[in-house]
Amino acid sequence: MFKQRKHKTFNYQPRFSKESQTESGLDSNADTKDFISKWRQNKGTKVKTRGAMSMKVLIIILVLLLICMYVLEKKYM
Repeated sequence: MFKQRKHKTFNYQPRFSKESQTESGLDSNADTKDFISKWRQNKGTKVKTRGAMSMKVLIIILVLLLICMYVLEKKYM
C-alpha cells in the first residue's frame, strides 16, 4: 500500500556514439564504465531528509489521536 514505484532505467546508447569515438580518436570508454559503476554503487544509498516523518508514522499518530479523543469524550460526558 505504501510502496513507492521505482524509476524506470534504460540502457540507451546514441546511434552515432561508436562512430564519433573512432573519428575523434579518444578512448573514453574506460572513463564512462568507471563512472557508470560508481553511479550504480551509489544509486542504492538513500538520503534521509532531516525532520521528515514517514507516512506510516503519521497514520499511526492520527489513529492514536482519534482514539484518545474518543476516550476523553466518553469519560467527561
